[in-house]
Amino acid sequence: MIDSVFDRRHLLTTIGAVSLVFLAAFESLAVTTVMPIITADLGGRALYTLGFAATLAAGAVGMVTGGTLADRRGPARPLLAAIGVFAAGLALAGLAENMTVFIAGRLLQGLGYGAYTVALNVVVARVYPPSLHPRLFGLFAAAWVVPSLIGPFAAGLVTDALSWHWVFLGVLILVALVTTLILPALRRVAPVEPTPLSGTDLRRIAAAVVVAAAVVALSLASSWPLVVPVLVAAALALRPLLPPGTLRAARGLPSTVLVCGAAGAAFFGTEAYLPLLLQDRYGYPAWLSGAFLTAAALSWALASDLQGRRFAATVPHRTVIRLGAALLALGVLTVLATAALGLHPLVAGAGWLLAGGGMGAMYPRISTAVLAFSAPDTQGFNLSAKAIADAAASSVTLAVTGLIFHSLGTAGFTGALALTTVAALATLLVAGRITATAAADPAPSTPSPATSGAPTG
Repeated sequence: MIDSVFDRRHLLTTIGAVSLVFLAAFESLAVTTVMPIITADLGGRALYTLGFAATLAAGAVGMVTGGTLADRRGPARPLLAAIGVFAAGLALAGLAENMTVFIAGRLLQGLGYGAYTVALNVVVARVYPPSLHPRLFGLFAAAWVVPSLIGPFAAGLVTDALSWHWVFLGVLILVALVTTLILPALRRVAPVEPTPLSGTDLRRIAAAVVVAAAVVALSLASSWPLVVPVLVAAALALRPLLPPGTLRAARGLPSTVLVCGAAGAAFFGTEAYLPLLLQDRYGYPAWLSGAFLTAAALSWALASDLQGRRFAATVPHRTVIRLGAALLALGVLTVLATAALGLHPLVAGAGWLLAGGGMGAMYPRISTAVLAFSAPDTQGFNLSAKAIADAAASSVTLAVTGLIFHSLGTAGFTGALALTTVAALATLLVAGRITATAAADPAPSTPSPATSGAPTG
């Protein structure tokens, strides 16, 4: 009998795991829609940016902590604890009557989500055979795309019909329900003999706190003299959080992690400016500029599904990642050309379709390749490193492009998009350094990472 993520053994776990990713994604996108209403209601417009930065910064700490505990004590208890922290953050934000309490809730949401993302991926590695990893990670990617289509609209409806509080409280109820679906799978995870946190573990967590502080500082920065030392501090703090050789693009696992960070910087950095470009320069209404993002979200979902359902057993991870990087680079270059040369906005739209498809193809395969490079006791560290690279690179790029945009005046779009284009080209370059050792056979017959330290994939 051929295994499936929807067979009797895995069905409830798949529904629960994908739903947890979906709800966190919905929350992230919904908050963007209702944050102006929240800050106006709570009298906290001065803290508007911190409402986003706090979650991202705490997420980096959660990723490191969740990965460390998953390696030291197994993923089951850290996952449940992280979901509990995320739920507490939802409750605190949903019941907040002032901005201080709301920001505290956002911090807990980031901490919990960052930790449970990594722990959930480790559970996947332990519960599902390697042949199903591409399919499941493809579903995870799609679970981020669907909220991008419905999240902002649904959040607006809920806020108008009830209040913004229910954007958080409604998700809290659903999180409690779907968590029950994964409990049987957690009981099947092989027990791990708990080991105490080492000095290295504690230093890594401290480094994550430094990175988080740097992200917040960059989000609040208004001049270049502050940015340079903050960037240096962030780079130094990141080193122990990533596999050795990541910042110099060493072959194999380090390059795989770096590709994730560079791709996130390129895509999400560009995405932040595309609607603004369409509205400011071309006079597009918000709904029409949003349609460009929706189209890219659909191409992301389609590519994620194709790589997992049609090509998981036939096309190596390295090949798919390189193809995705090429599509991303072409898409970002197209948006830059539109801004610099005043091309028709549909040119940018076509490019963004390509970029979305490239990301949808790459991201699930990056996760699968990271697992293939990992021994059982390093899965948590390596998966958290991938997520940290993505979050740190994206947030730093957004902060720096913001300074560029405001410094260059009428050339701001071109300057900001030039930086994201550099990130896209770096993605393509580094993708070529992902070795075939773990990527040659995406559907191996060798044991899963849960039972073998040998690379599989």
